[in-house]
Amino acid sequence: MNVVVFDLETTGLSPERDAIVEIGALRVRDGQVVEAERFDTLVRPVNAAGDVLRIPWQAQRVHGISDSMVRDAPQLAHVLPEFLDFVGDSPVVAHNVGFDGGFMRAAARRHGLVWSPPQEYCTMQLSRRAFPGERSHKLDLLAQRLGLSFAPGGRHRSFGDVQVTAEAFVRLMERLRVGA
Repeated sequence: MNVVVFDLETTGLSPERDAIVEIGALRVRDGQVVEAERFDTLVRPVNAAGDVLRIPWQAQRVHGISDSMVRDAPQLAHVLPEFLDFVGDSPVVAHNVGFDGGFMRAAARRHGLVWSPPQEYCTMQLSRRAFPGERSHKLDLLAQRLGLSFAPGGRHRSFGDVQVTAEAFVRLMERLRVGA
């Protein structure tokens, strides 16, 4: 079970129109979360012309990342190659991987790069298999079901969500007795 668990925070919901403002990732090796192998950065959102994009208040309400917080952060053009190197040829995991993977594919394409991990695992889908009688599989509820908690201020921040998602992935894989 060797994977990279990642999470993004964005300016909105559209991979084509919105921008990434934070990337967090942790490596899981042999079923253990490796806290020392982490990727965690804010990202200064810019458009194709290089103009700085403002973070809409609706997005700020969700993740708490403001324009002032990303003012001195690196742009995605600098961060993305580093993140792709961090991931390497590892399978990836995300909670709702369709959302995060869609943003990664669109961002990579815009920067002349490729996002093509050999396998994508979704903890939301794994939760549906592990807890078929439950109606909701949001990360907060999955964490509760598995006895996990977020660090103070960690919910809806990439690295805080990644820490819980990584532990949830390990526990879900054990529960479902699946090898990655």
